[in-house]
Amino acid sequence: MSDATIAMIVVSQVCKSVADSSGELCILRDVDFTLKRGQTTAIVGASGSGKSTLLSIVAGLDTPSSGTVRIDGVDLFALDEDQRAALRAQKLGFVFQSFQLLGNLSALENVMLPLELAGRRDARACATQMLRRVGLGERLAHYPRLLSGGEQQRVALARAFVVRPAVLLADEPTGSLDFVTGGKVMELMFELNRELGTTLVLVTHDDEIARRCERRIVIEAGQIVPDPVWDGALA
Repeated sequence: MSDATIAMIVVSQVCKSVADSSGELCILRDVDFTLKRGQTTAIVGASGSGKSTLLSIVAGLDTPSSGTVRIDGVDLFALDEDQRAALRAQKLGFVFQSFQLLGNLSALENVMLPLELAGRRDARACATQMLRRVGLGERLAHYPRLLSGGEQQRVALARAFVVRPAVLLADEPTGSLDFVTGGKVMELMFELNRELGTTLVLVTHDDEIARRCERRIVIEAGQIVPDPVWDGALA
């Protein structure tokens, strides 16, 4: 089977339960979907529906109670923790609502970090180029505390995309930003996604952002349900 025919993400019969004071709490139940290479997908649903848990499982940061997740043909949970971490470093990029920048590192150093961890000798040049691409060429030496929220999220985008990931996972990437700034950040994210051909999966409460994606997956009480807005979203 050629690389082109392998789906980028395959989630099969994923369930997640945790124990609480009242017994067992089911967070996800029998979640199934397949995402194509380069596809843009929004995971939507009410707070507490299981969206972020699902994204964490797709990333291999959380483990399902049962079921499988394959990233580019590799079964995530057939790997040990070190192997999953290596796969994340090679295949995945992340953007979070809270930016997750290291406060003691400059913008440039934050973007260089994943390249340095991968042993790239061109880390500084690649990070500089990516920061210029996101409009922060004049902010290379600035620390996160000196950057606005929108600038910090652009640094986070640069850090995510600098490794040219096969998959970008974004959890409420505009949740900490005002409407105008959030719109600019999302426009940049979609531009970079098109340029690099990344498979984009984002969790969002914003219907306008979700409508820009090629596909929506609606989660309700831990299960995928028919999309009331976009017929065919589960096809």
